[in-house]
Amino acid sequence: MTSLTPPEKQTRRPHDQPPPICDYEGSDYRTRFWENAGRAYEDRVERIALRRLLPSAGKRMLEVGAGFGRVTNEYEGYQQTILLDYSFSQLAYARERLGGTSRHAFVAADAYRMPFKVGVFDGVSMIRVLHHMADVPAVLSQIRRVLAPRGTFILEYANKRHLKSVLRYALRRQSWSPYDESPVEFVELNFDFHPAYVRRELQKAGFVLERQLPVSYFRIEPIKRIVPVNILAGLDSALQLSGLLYSPSVFSRSKAIGSTSDNLNIPLGEDGDILPLLACPNCGGDLAREGDTVVCQRDHMRYAVRDGIYDFKATVE
Repeated sequence: MTSLTPPEKQTRRPHDQPPPICDYEGSDYRTRFWENAGRAYEDRVERIALRRLLPSAGKRMLEVGAGFGRVTNEYEGYQQTILLDYSFSQLAYARERLGGTSRHAFVAADAYRMPFKVGVFDGVSMIRVLHHMADVPAVLSQIRRVLAPRGTFILEYANKRHLKSVLRYALRRQSWSPYDESPVEFVELNFDFHPAYVRRELQKAGFVLERQLPVSYFRIEPIKRIVPVNILAGLDSALQLSGLLYSPSVFSRSKAIGSTSDNLNIPLGEDGDILPLLACPNCGGDLAREGDTVVCQRDHMRYAVRDGIYDFKATVE
């Protein structure tokens, strides 16, 4: 298994019944899964892969499923990073840690209904998120919509064809085949994906896959307890260049193709406010600020702005 679902995780369906959402609201995911769980190796090798795939510079990065901002500092080459997550509490911690400067903005929203205008980003990342997505084509379609043509999409996904699952299948200790290209849900809202499936869905969504890196070959507790992090990270870094996609995690870089709108140059508001980039998640209409809310100019739905975070998880009266 390639991820841990916090006990506080809740499955919710917003009002228009989209796919179920894995909600980390109020979760101790940051402390229990990362800071106090001996995952320095995983963090190190994921950063190595991310640095290999990221462009050297960019204008605006959208971090989908940013959570508490674990890897947000890797996007310093971009002029601005917008952190999107369904958990308001995770974003609140990220904002506290990163500060409320114009370099970072925070949006609580459903990744299936992103509250952004078309083509306002030249970079999107989604790391340790796809494995919670029950409708992969829907979320990839949203990501393609908000990317300008030739924009970069960095995706990490949980690989069902990793060495452990291959061995378990050969020994008849698991029922599902790691070679079958269909996603497998091994725990509620925790999916593993075959590389061929991911490649196909990216192509359907309007991306061309440029590069893939196998990551976290040594995600095995006995090995991590014995071998120092620096040695494991060095070995993993070398294996990333092998292209052998039999690791628990795979990082990929794709380019958005097609002639969709390019709105990268929409001017921001005062002090870098991202309101001009935002759109109503219900109808796509323009939004206007009214005190501590934003109001859709088309369907008049209202959404809160709380503690410097745009909150699109629910409407307000």
